[in-house]
Amino acid sequence: MSETTQGVRVQSGSRALRAGVELLSSMRFAISLLTVICIASVIGTVLKQHEPAVNYVNQFGPFWAELFGALQLNAVYSAWWFLLILAFLVVSTSLCIARNTPKFLSDIKSYKENVREQSLRAFHHKAEAALAEGTEAEARRIGGMLASGGWKVRLQQRDTAAGPGTGWMVAAKAGAANKIGYIAAHSAIVLVCVGGLLDGDLIVRAQMLLGGKTPYAGSGLIADVKPEHRLSERNPTFRGNLVVAEGTQSGTAILNQSDGVLLQELPFAVELKKFIVEHYSTGMPKLFASEIIIHDKATGEKTPARVEVNHPASYKGIEIYQSSFDDGGSQLKLRAVPMAPGAQPFDVEGVVGGSIQLTNKGGAAGGDTMTLEFTALRTINVENFAGAPNMSGADVRKVDLRESVESRLGAANKTVTKKELRNVGPSVSYKLRDAAGQAREYHNYMLPVDTGDGTPVFLLGVREAPSEPFRYLRVPADDQGSMDGFVRMRAALADPAARDKAVRRYVAQAIEPSRRELAEQLSQSASRALAVFAGAMPAAPGKPAGGLQAISDFMEANVPEAERSRAGEVLIRILNGTLFELVQLTRENAGLKPLEQDDRTRAFMTQAVLSLSDAVMYPAPMAFELKDFTQVQASVFQVARAPGKNIVYLGCALLILGVFAMLYIRERRVWVWLSPQEQGSHALMAFSTNRKTMDGDKEFVQLAQKLIGAQPHTGHA
Repeated sequence: MSETTQGVRVQSGSRALRAGVELLSSMRFAISLLTVICIASVIGTVLKQHEPAVNYVNQFGPFWAELFGALQLNAVYSAWWFLLILAFLVVSTSLCIARNTPKFLSDIKSYKENVREQSLRAFHHKAEAALAEGTEAEARRIGGMLASGGWKVRLQQRDTAAGPGTGWMVAAKAGAANKIGYIAAHSAIVLVCVGGLLDGDLIVRAQMLLGGKTPYAGSGLIADVKPEHRLSERNPTFRGNLVVAEGTQSGTAILNQSDGVLLQELPFAVELKKFIVEHYSTGMPKLFASEIIIHDKATGEKTPARVEVNHPASYKGIEIYQSSFDDGGSQLKLRAVPMAPGAQPFDVEGVVGGSIQLTNKGGAAGGDTMTLEFTALRTINVENFAGAPNMSGADVRKVDLRESVESRLGAANKTVTKKELRNVGPSVSYKLRDAAGQAREYHNYMLPVDTGDGTPVFLLGVREAPSEPFRYLRVPADDQGSMDGFVRMRAALADPAARDKAVRRYVAQAIEPSRRELAEQLSQSASRALAVFAGAMPAAPGKPAGGLQAISDFMEANVPEAERSRAGEVLIRILNGTLFELVQLTRENAGLKPLEQDDRTRAFMTQAVLSLSDAVMYPAPMAFELKDFTQVQASVFQVARAPGKNIVYLGCALLILGVFAMLYIRERRVWVWLSPQEQGSHALMAFSTNRKTMDGDKEFVQLAQKLIGAQPHTGHA
């Protein structure tokens, strides 16, 4: 803004005070602050802001997560140091404006008509010519021509050697708004920063520091939170979240702080009548909208409104924005599917966001108590089954279900069948937390899904931490479209009597009764294979029990390497045969007709064997199947009282005008000194501009020819 980087020089006061004021008001200090703000803004853009602390630990590790927290890089724009830098920038730029504005305004008003003849000869652009008329007549002619061209002109009469008042100076200027551009641009910086400070956490922090307000770090009902954690309705600026479930209303917003939350009382309550969400064919949401009623707490007046993304509602100076949506406490009915020997099925009910205690249910060993936490219900899951490489998935969680399932369960059969995006139905997410507080997250689909191999499967997902992807167990759907066939098969596999009976039936069909010795050998092999697969017989010391991996370990420990390939084929054939008889046995006991030996049955058995093998690694004694639900949606609003918004808008307008003025308006000045000579007068013309451009050179040539009819030349005398 100024020609030098020096700041205001105070003549009085201590040396330290004078140096501090000079530094604070200098251009170099303001540029340094702007550089720091730019770097901080880059960090705030690259690093996700206001994420849970565990997310930073999972992504960057404990050291960097702790460093980010200490420097508040996870909340840059509300960090105390960022606000302090903004405040210093406001002060520094304001002092810079105060220092330079008087000089600029004086420059705008001044025509600089007192410039000397010797000074004009030192200009880069100058021209001389002899004119026919007298000095006064020529001065008025030249002044008139400049004025008609949009220049502001001032005439000055001077004394010369020829006599008093015989010389005339014509001084003209144009483009003075260029200087206004400098003032407007720097003022815009101040206004934007002031608006940012007003709409930031500065006032809230001041209330915490001076008003005794403290963040609330506990849990429970909002009505039970004490006054020291609440902000008044008269709070001049805030920005918080308001979660309202369908059919309910709320009048208290939540302001997130680094060590808890503050509750902001609103002068009204928002009632959500209906939440509307529309999806694209890919499953991505394309419209969030909320039909609301605003209840004025003071007058009881009810005002209906509709809030959409980018279309907020406004009431009493508070903007209500559509931020996102959530579950408002949907009712869930789940059925526990036994996944471990001895576990029994049972039904549970709950609401999303709630939890229940499970004590020794489903065969929990030793009567251990587990907590079932209902975390989410998704009624629409549009998944990508096209199989194209690097596809990101189609549902709102960006999950490519087919790729996830096939890549994380090694036993899965691959397929190249092309599929389109389709909705695979509702899903439920929950956590099982043990007595020590450790929890795993589960994500189960309600309906069987055809992943491309022709066998519908129920997908049971599990992961150890939120940063990990879900690993899916695929349970084949039986001919009734349920998991009952797999559950019966799993229970029978754990029953020694059922295994023995299945072996006998398999041997009776495979060997003629007269070949008793061969039948005995086959019976022993089948019993051993089934026991190893069921985990009832150790495959090898130190090896995991059960599943196809146990069969592999058993072969490595008991069969010479040269014979393993052939022996393995025989053993797998025996295993498949006994398992098929086991399935037939379970259906017989359930009063169902036997399975027919066709392609559908073979596909079911193939997937069942793989699922039984993978189920050994399932980390819970039961999986919860979604049987029914009643969805209750909630809308997440952002409510904001932002007095700095209009200030920021004004600052942006000034910045646009200022930059436009500085870039596209050139300040130009013209002087024509007219002195008398024997016949007519002598003209000395000079031209200056704040930027040396080809347009400036061209304009000078045109002016010189038009005003004094001279061929101009450039350079120093």
